[in-house]
Amino acid sequence: MIPSGATHMRRKEGIVAGAALALVLYTLVLSVLGPVVSAVMRNRTVSNAGSVKAVGVGVYWDQACTSPVASIDWGFLEPASNKSVTVYVRNEGNVVASLAISASAWNPASASNYMTLSWDYAGQTLSVSEIFEVTFTLSVSATVEGVTSFSFDILITATGE
Repeated sequence: MIPSGATHMRRKEGIVAGAALALVLYTLVLSVLGPVVSAVMRNRTVSNAGSVKAVGVGVYWDQACTSPVASIDWGFLEPASNKSVTVYVRNEGNVVASLAISASAWNPASASNYMTLSWDYAGQTLSVSEIFEVTFTLSVSATVEGVTSFSFDILITATGE
C-alpha cells in the first residue's frame, strides 16, 4: 500500500509532467507555424513607389513650392487599408484652370483591379500661380491577391478655362 503523501506527490509530478509536455508541444507548434503565418502575412503586404507627372501645374511637397514631387512612396499597404499623401498643386500656366487626375501604367496590370486612387479636389478653378493643397488616397481592396509590389503613374492635368 502507498502512503497518502506519496500518492499526492505522484499526482503533483503527473501534473508538472503534463504541463511540461504541453509547453513543449506549444513551442513546437509555434516554431513550425510561425514562419508559415509570417510568410502568408508578408505575401499579403504590397508596396509601391509611383511616379507623378503633371501638365500645366507643378506638384510639390511643401506649400512654398520648393520641393517638387517626382514620385510617391506609398510604403507597405495591407489589404483593406488606405494611405493618404498630401501635396501642393500650383497652376503654372497663364490661364485659370481646372484639374483632372488619372492613374495609368499599372504594373502588374492586375493591381488596378484591387486598388483605387482618389483625391479630395472638388473641381475648383485655380487662378494663375494659385496653390491648392490636395490629398491623394490609395485604397487597397480586402480581396487583393497576387500583388506583392506594384507601380503606377499619376497624371495631373490642368485644363484652361
